[in-house]
Formats: sequence, structure tokens, C-alpha cells
Amino acid sequence: MRLPEAWIISVGNELLNGRIVNTNLAWLSRKLILDGYLVRCALTVRDDCEDIVMAFRLAVDKGASLIVSTGGLGPTFDDMTSECLSKALGRRHVLNEEALRMVEEKYARRNLPMTEHRVKMAMMPENARPIYNAVGTAPGVMVEEGPTLILALPGVPSEMMDIFERVEGLIRSRAPPMSYVSVDLVVRGVPESEAAPLIEEAMRRFSVYVKSHPSGQELGLPILRVNVTSSSPSEEEARLNVEGALRLLSERFRERGGNVEEAQAHSPGSG
Repeated sequence: MRLPEAWIISVGNELLNGRIVNTNLAWLSRKLILDGYLVRCALTVRDDCEDIVMAFRLAVDKGASLIVSTGGLGPTFDDMTSECLSKALGRRHVLNEEALRMVEEKYARRNLPMTEHRVKMAMMPENARPIYNAVGTAPGVMVEEGPTLILALPGVPSEMMDIFERVEGLIRSRAPPMSYVSVDLVVRGVPESEAAPLIEEAMRRFSVYVKSHPSGQELGLPILRVNVTSSSPSEEEARLNVEGALRLLSERFRERGGNVEEAQAHSPGSG
């Protein structure tokens, strides 16, 4: 089975200066693989329009089914991804009215006025669609160029993750049918900060994505709902991936005094 190809474009001087580790790339790569894509290439470019245009054009010309970029959507002078994407596609860079409403609502809640720099976050390639950002201010950008779907996301990891997961159903729908298996664990007595390296170990060792949802008190009575998901053309393979990760996580949590119970097991079906 030939998988659709995804390209990831990371934008930001700080990524190439060694100041910031590109955790977005690792997160997106794992997500896209689980969603049924072959991640063919990852490019990291500076805040330079010529380089950003080159990266988008290369990915489109090489026949990428999906391009996901991160970084460069904010209000400052060096946030230029949207404008450079417009140039790469040969489209006008226009004010998107829906995006403007999203940005205006964010600042209205804080009783802050709209400025030229804030309006800039609502400028997008012609015929693009904004994607709501629940965590930050700048909307994501979704645009199609022939058979290629392009998503431009903020560089702040929490914002990038929020926006990506809002459109993940669409991303999955453009890939071959996959079987998804998902199981939730409830863990009592282990703080999320202590669980983080255990979750990273499980994702390194198994083809799974693990997300924790804390409740309770981190330093009091912490409660974590830990969701483990895997996908594969074979439901059995996805199930075995999840079962292996669950065994490892349960063992590690109990070693740290945690009480572990399986809360929910389900197969979301094919994407």
C-alpha cells in the first residue's frame, strides 16, 4: 500500500541557532505516521522569505499530499510564514474576515485594541481557511494547492498541538483506511511531571501516541487519565502496540507507587 507523503517545514532562526530543540518536529512526525502518512522530508529554515518560499515550493513540486509548517504566524516583523506561503503559491495575501473575527474576539476579551500588528495575524493567502486557536491568538492557516493540503501552524507547541488536533479528522480522511485502537488508564498517586519520562519511554519503544490529562493536585492527590492510541492497516497490530505500551506504563507507574486501572478500551475504527 502506497502511503500519502507528508512534509514538515519548521520556520525559525532559533531552531537553527541551537537555542531551541525542535520538539514540534518529533510530535508531528509521530502523529502523521499514526494518521497514515509517510513523512518523507523535514526542512528547517530561517526567518527569511526566500527560504520559506523555497521550502513550500519544493514540497508542492515534489508532490506532497500534506505539508505542515510550524512557526512564523505571530504579530512581529519576523513572523512571515503566511505572507511567504502566499508568494510560494502565487496568490494574493489578503485579509481573511473570518480570521479577523477570531483575532478581534481574543483581544476584545482582554479589552485591548486592534493594532496593525494584530490585524497582521488575520492576513492569509487568498482562499485560505483559518483554524481557531484556543490556546493563543494567531489562527492556523489551511489552504489547498491542487492535490496538496497545506497547514501553517504556530510555533508554540501547545498552540500547534491544539490546532493540529482540531483538523486531525480531515488529515486522517485523506489517508488510506487505518484501524485505530485506543485505551485509557486512570493513574492515581503519580504526578504528571513524574509520568512524563515514562510516557516518553513508551512512545520510544512502541508505535503509539500517549497523552496525559491531569486532574486532582500535582503535589497532593494527583490523578492522571492516560490515553494510549495506535493505528495500523491491521487492527491486530494496532492492538498489540497498545497492549505492549500499557504493560510498560502500568509497570512503571506501579513502581512509583501509583494505583493503575484500565478505564476504557475502544477501537475508534478506520480513518
